[in-house]
Amino acid sequence: MAYTTINKPSDYFRIKLYAGNATNDTAITWDETDTNMQPDWLWIKSRTDTQSPCIFDSVRGALKRLISAEANAEGDEATNLDSFDTNGFQVDGEAIVNGGSRNYVAWGWKGGTAFSNDASSTSIGDIDSSGTVNTAAGFSVIKATSDGAANKDIAHGLGAVPDVIISKNRERGYNWDVYFKVLGYNAALQFNTTAVPRTGAWGSNAFTTTTFETYEDYSSKNGEGYIYYCFAEKQGYTKFGKYVGNGDPTNGPTIYTGFKPAWVIFKRTDATDQWMIVDNKRNPFNEMTNVLRGDATNAEESSPNSYAFDFLSNGFRLKDDDPKINGDDGTYVYMAFAENPFVTSTGVPTTAAGAR
Repeated sequence: MAYTTINKPSDYFRIKLYAGNATNDTAITWDETDTNMQPDWLWIKSRTDTQSPCIFDSVRGALKRLISAEANAEGDEATNLDSFDTNGFQVDGEAIVNGGSRNYVAWGWKGGTAFSNDASSTSIGDIDSSGTVNTAAGFSVIKATSDGAANKDIAHGLGAVPDVIISKNRERGYNWDVYFKVLGYNAALQFNTTAVPRTGAWGSNAFTTTTFETYEDYSSKNGEGYIYYCFAEKQGYTKFGKYVGNGDPTNGPTIYTGFKPAWVIFKRTDATDQWMIVDNKRNPFNEMTNVLRGDATNAEESSPNSYAFDFLSNGFRLKDDDPKINGDDGTYVYMAFAENPFVTSTGVPTTAAGAR
């Protein structure tokens, strides 16, 4: 039995807490010392102040910033992120990424292999695409340009059917669209809003191991660039799914992932509610109560009477009845990334986060 294909999730995903110093050219290095990891997708948020959560990737370039809490087009920001480094990244002294006397969290994912598809030459898809891909981790960052028509297929490079795609028009103030396979092809959530899924964001054709299909977004946006963050599940490393809340204030659902989580993001889908993020660096012990929002500028919240989680060796458990995470009969989607697989490829079990 294959328990996992990834024994060291930190080779592909890492979390860094750091204190801001308002100094340009500040190198931020991951805590892990056994191996290096140059990120290709980086999400940074101030924990202590009202600041926008900002997104960078190596495909667009370090100076191109998007805000997950906004519909705005990407901005050219020479004083935010300077570079993606061999084992971390470098920031300047602006408050959004490195203000003095402020604390930050950075979440980083690794791509690493250049990807390019000329659709007319390969007969794969309808639109040319390029970017970076990591098939071992089931992750790719893909850019493409609209040709002014809907229902167009785009190559994603994963070699597996995508479970989640996060997309953004780079050039106009349009909402983010987030595809979850568990919601179907006609539904999309939006990173920058609390809204329920909208319809018409993705094509009706089944996504494949080589392509996904756009729908309406391309039909009126000829020549405009898009970015796509694509994910396919990998046993023992990632899980993208849904669950139903039970409204129990002390004994909510236990969600099986097959690994001890490092990072989880939740979103309610049957009612308007926030994108809630919990991780094992800001919450090193159970029970976990520190949350950030991906859709807002809010500082970190710590509310043990509203948000409480346990990270287990094989999943996570909800321990409050706040409607953002565990409303009675509420439906939710989540993305989870591993700290350790439940059992390694050699059959060695791992343990849950300890209590305080």
